[in-house]
Amino acid sequence: MSSNTIKRKTGVECYKKSAKSDFFSNFVCKMKHNLLVILGPTAGGKTSVAAHWAYRNNGEIISADSRQVYRGMTIGTGKDYADYVVDGKQVPYHCIDIVDAGAQYNVYEYQKDFVKAYNDILGRGKVPVLCGGSGMYIEAAINGYKLIQVPVNEKLREELETKTDTELETLLASLKRLHNRSDSDTRKRMIRAIEIAVYQTEYQQEYMDYPEIQPLFVGIKYDRESRRQRITQRLRQRLDEGMIEETQKLISNGLTYKQLEYYGLEYKFLAKYLSHELTYIQMFEQLNIAIHQFAKRQMTWFRRMERNGITICWLDGYMKLEEKLYEIDSIFYRL
Repeated sequence: MSSNTIKRKTGVECYKKSAKSDFFSNFVCKMKHNLLVILGPTAGGKTSVAAHWAYRNNGEIISADSRQVYRGMTIGTGKDYADYVVDGKQVPYHCIDIVDAGAQYNVYEYQKDFVKAYNDILGRGKVPVLCGGSGMYIEAAINGYKLIQVPVNEKLREELETKTDTELETLLASLKRLHNRSDSDTRKRMIRAIEIAVYQTEYQQEYMDYPEIQPLFVGIKYDRESRRQRITQRLRQRLDEGMIEETQKLISNGLTYKQLEYYGLEYKFLAKYLSHELTYIQMFEQLNIAIHQFAKRQMTWFRRMERNGITICWLDGYMKLEEKLYEIDSIFYRL
């Protein structure tokens, strides 16, 4: 064993902290973590860090990306399969390539798939590692929001349309306690809220037995200018790797330009390029700007999470991989 490593009783190799690596020196871990969350804006190298940590710590990855669930959308969603191979061995991953392109997967379905993967990983004595940049998906997984699917009830809607706003609000109040006025601020919202409340009353749908999750949040980020450069460089790389051809194949397989626009970002602008709405230069410039704006929104979401009480331990993207892994180890295992 190298003199630069120390061996713990768990058998996990930890790398000695360098003089520069003191980010977590004052952080006190007050709970035992049963989930590692690695998050951050796009083009930050999250997957590589998550895969290497999982490989060394008997872990498996659960993706928290709203588009990587789709089969056939590989380059455009940045699945980077090669990152899941460490020292020649495959790191298992979940919630990737689980539905066909063309479907409209949602956060409710993701929450169910996350719980299934999480319980499966823990049940086999391994460590779950949630990795991604979709803040909504991360929060739905961690907080266990009570999300349910309620089908449209056309007959009920027709009946409700005959009632006045006052009658609708009275009916809604009788079905559920109004904690705020968001359910009754428009007629459309009131009708949908009544529809949901009636469905719950009739079917008494049981919420899934949600696991008790004690997560450690680690963020990977670069300074703004570096992030911009990485995004633009990665976009060029993905186009060189065949992202346009991938999009054309999706169209050949039956997806319409309109359907592709539903998936946003890369597929939205590539659809406009392939349908001759944009030139190549216009597509590249507009897509590049859109991805930068997306990264900014991601950081806004993560800052909101912090304001709401979630502690995210941020790591400088320029830290060496071994330093990142040690920092995560040092807090996850309370060294």
